[in-house]
Amino acid sequence: MNGIQSLVHGLILMLISGWILYTGRGVLVPIAFGVVVVYVIVGLAQALRRVPFLGRSMPIQLRYLLSMSIIIATVTAIAYLVIANRDNVIALAPQYQKSLLAIIQQGAVFLRIESEPTWATLRADLFSQINIQRLLGSMVVSVSSLAASVVVILLYSAFLLIEQRTFAAKIDNLSTNPGTVLRIREVTNDINRRVGSYMALKTFLSVLLGAICWVIMAVFGLEFAAFWAALITLLNFVPYIGSVLGVLFPVVMAVVQFENQNTILWLLLALTIVQFTIGNLLEPYMMGNSLNLSPFATLASLAIWSEVWGIPGAFLAVPITAVMAIVFSQFSATRPIAVMLSRNGQL
Repeated sequence: MNGIQSLVHGLILMLISGWILYTGRGVLVPIAFGVVVVYVIVGLAQALRRVPFLGRSMPIQLRYLLSMSIIIATVTAIAYLVIANRDNVIALAPQYQKSLLAIIQQGAVFLRIESEPTWATLRADLFSQINIQRLLGSMVVSVSSLAASVVVILLYSAFLLIEQRTFAAKIDNLSTNPGTVLRIREVTNDINRRVGSYMALKTFLSVLLGAICWVIMAVFGLEFAAFWAALITLLNFVPYIGSVLGVLFPVVMAVVQFENQNTILWLLLALTIVQFTIGNLLEPYMMGNSLNLSPFATLASLAIWSEVWGIPGAFLAVPITAVMAIVFSQFSATRPIAVMLSRNGQL
């Protein structure tokens, strides 16, 4: 009876928590991103400490300032790319629409459906409702509107860094029981160590991936190569699906831009090789099993958090699930959930 009662209470708590997360996503998502940015800043500061000659002598406040400056400069560069390319995207949109229509016509001829009386009607109906110029323009404007959210996230991050100085004292005063305080401190340190290491290495590998892909796309002459490289860098934070989209988007652009099929195939092959090498060889080598999450749990968390928080949830799915697994492992009632989330059943 007690087991059934606990199960019912747990389900009710999950439903309430899900409702709060969904309805409060406008407030909670920037806070979550602010925490993630703090992990990246701390990771960069620790990396700067390992710089030869200057790193160890550099004050920690200066290292934090340099880390924040690097992040702000990166965000500013991405925003500049979007704003600078907006007019070019809108101007070239009719040409892309014409090229896309030609590709559809070629496909229809290849499939022998051009002679069907419904093909012309279908084509007319399709392009009468889809205006690529307007679609691309609205996409760029939507991306540009994220600037306000980025400012809010950076403000949260700045205040969290200030709060970091008193965080240890707050933990000490959470309970009068020394054992409880020690347990909370161990869990917090474990979260900071594992999630912080993951975010720092993931950021480095994502930037490396974006830089290599930019070189490849620039060599092929792909238009807006810098923008696609920035997008690939961001998409690499999304597990599994991000790698596919990081290849798909530039290749779709290549299909519209280039007439030579060999150029498109070689670009597809080059981007796929880079994604596979970094995602399946370099990343496991550098990270090991730092988060101890099973692939199925990662994919399931991606689906769940994407449903709850949309696109931001896809970026935050892995660190949030890792924190949940660490916290669940500390309580006997939720320990089985942590075991199921782990890669090999070992906590």
